Amino acid sequence: MDQAQAPSPSVSAPAAQPATRNRSLIDYFWVTARGLCMGAADVVPGVSGGTMAFILGIYDELISAIHAVNIRFVRRLIGLRWREAFAEFPWRFLLALGMGIGLAIVILSRPLSHALQTSPSLVWAFFFGLVLASVLVVRKRVRRWTPATIALGLVAVVGAYILVGLTPTETPNDAWFIFISGAIAICAMILPGISGSFILVLLGKYQHILGAVTRLDVATLAIFVAGCAVGIIAFARVLRWLLRHHHDPTVAALAGFMLGSLRKVWPWKDAVDAQANVLPGAFTPEVALALGLMVVGVALVIAIDRLAERAQAAPAAH
Repeated sequence: MDQAQAPSPSVSAPAAQPATRNRSLIDYFWVTARGLCMGAADVVPGVSGGTMAFILGIYDELISAIHAVNIRFVRRLIGLRWREAFAEFPWRFLLALGMGIGLAIVILSRPLSHALQTSPSLVWAFFFGLVLASVLVVRKRVRRWTPATIALGLVAVVGAYILVGLTPTETPNDAWFIFISGAIAICAMILPGISGSFILVLLGKYQHILGAVTRLDVATLAIFVAGCAVGIIAFARVLRWLLRHHHDPTVAALAGFMLGSLRKVWPWKDAVDAQANVLPGAFTPEVALALGLMVVGVALVIAIDRLAERAQAAPAAH
């Protein structure tokens, strides 16, 4: 079944050259403000920082800045030719954006961590709505559904459903696993519709990293950030190639993966087996509130997607 409308927003990679802009101090303030919005999105499973970057008009520049970390840049750093290396590198943009993202994560981590401890079913219900709507958003970006693409999506659904069921409730807190978690989760940030926090949920590290931010656990955060740096530099190129040469199968697999992974964020679990999903025993006020939060989560993502569509259509109209 072919989509009648154009995918929105596009996840195809832009040009690799970094954007070069002459910005004033107030301009960088607004870059930081955009980073705050991205950070707020990144800390919540289901809401994509990549989508927020697209809405705010900095998605292309962000991807180009990531691709500016190339062999030439690394060689200049190793050769201690720092002035030469950073002369062509958009470090001011990345610093301003990173400050905003980091500030948002610090501000939101404590209330989110508290909510997960006191009202977990309500929080996960909201997250379930966010991820469910994100699946619908990502699905629209498949330009043409073919039997092979549909089959790949279904395989991803089944594979993810089985995989998250096999995932232990507790995953290792060792340094190597924290590093890998950061490397994998950060890759989702550059995809509109895919949430890095949701990847951490699947890896069983969302609450652990959230707690590390709340406690200011510098050692854990340093390992996680190192993994993020390696992951985004390495995977960005792989992802860029996949989206350029195999766009529809890649996006279909991502949508299927997210749909199958909803098993992980179902808000009601068995009292004995925390991995087993159950239906609520009775329609209580708390269950009603949880269902309401699911609807709010769905509506929020759809609203963000509509804003992204308008942001994409605005340049074409001029």
